[in-house]
Amino acid sequence: MSSKSKILEYTTYFEPLAEGGYEVFFPNFPEIITYGRTLVEARKMAKDALQCHLEGLAKEDKNLSFIQTAKKFLPRREKIGIMLNPA
Repeated sequence: MSSKSKILEYTTYFEPLAEGGYEVFFPNFPEIITYGRTLVEARKMAKDALQCHLEGLAKEDKNLSFIQTAKKFLPRREKIGIMLNPA
């Protein structure tokens, strides 16, 4: 990691889907939505999607002020769904 690199963490939601798998989205970046068949795969896809998006913004010279104000080590928020079978 270079001296200019920053570790950024963003709240990520993992929503279980009825047909299986997890839809992933970021409240800070509503334009990013991805999917994984398992929670492990969904986490990997989320990381890849977020990194690609932020690198794309940097290449376009967009204002990246959110990087300056991002808090490090924010707690991760995940939605965990369960399906109850009525008795």
